[in-house]
Amino acid sequence: MGFGSYDESEQQEQTTSDEDVEAVNVHENDHEGKLSFESDLSTDELVSQLGSMKDEESED
Repeated sequence: MGFGSYDESEQQEQTTSDEDVEAVNVHENDHEGKLSFESDLSTDELVSQLGSMKDEESED
């Protein structure tokens, strides 16, 4: 068997009807909650850091 070849007998035949298909619930794992963090830096210092990071990114 060469590279990229496959044995068709190993392939499973997949047949489904509309009745066999289950709907996907996109909200099954939704989580409600809050995220918070504490920092010793002021808002101005954080904004300055963000600006520096964006400047570095634009140089790349």
